[in-house]
Amino acid sequence: LPCWRSEALLQVAAGIEGHPDNVAPVIYGGIQIGIHSGTRWATERVPAPAGLQMVMFIPNFVGKTSDARGVLKDTVTREEAAFNIGRTAFLIHALCTQNLDNLRWGVQDKLHQPQRGAKLYKYLFPMIEAAENAGACCAYLSGAGPTVMALTSGASGDIFAQREKERTDIAVARAMISTAKEHGIDGKLLVTNVVTEGARVVKVLPSFSTDEITYRDNL
Repeated sequence: LPCWRSEALLQVAAGIEGHPDNVAPVIYGGIQIGIHSGTRWATERVPAPAGLQMVMFIPNFVGKTSDARGVLKDTVTREEAAFNIGRTAFLIHALCTQNLDNLRWGVQDKLHQPQRGAKLYKYLFPMIEAAENAGACCAYLSGAGPTVMALTSGASGDIFAQREKERTDIAVARAMISTAKEHGIDGKLLVTNVVTEGARVVKVLPSFSTDEITYRDNL
């Protein structure tokens, strides 16, 4: 499939999903921001600050998209729209400038988190508060839920080569787990980072590699 300025795979996948929010990062990797131009889906990569870690509390129940959408209002006020537009711009600027302190304001929301936190996920805002108090740059509901995502940072380089006092992911993870227990929610805690590589070819026939030239993964 053609990619540059055509992105045929993105068109197919986003057309099925109805948006590029999930498929764009899967195809291209990294943090992606996507739109529909009126004629086609388009997406661009947003830079991820160095050392950024994702701390995710994943409840052991499945959140139904229909339920998550069912609690949302059919209309939004001008104030709510302006609030979220400003936060979106602030979030992208924070990522592009690696200003981690501003991530907390960039993820604020009035369009879906208040409704879902009030009616579906009672643990949401207590967990966000606990994560940020423990040192997270920010925390928010991942997609339509039920997972809660916190972003943390530490010293540069691999976190496993850092001393515990140079990192915040452990304290944030423990705070999120504690909040979940207080609300009677079981689940697992995952710490990971931004994957910059998306979909990749793992096997080709016939092989590109020869006795003289070897390609990645011996393709």
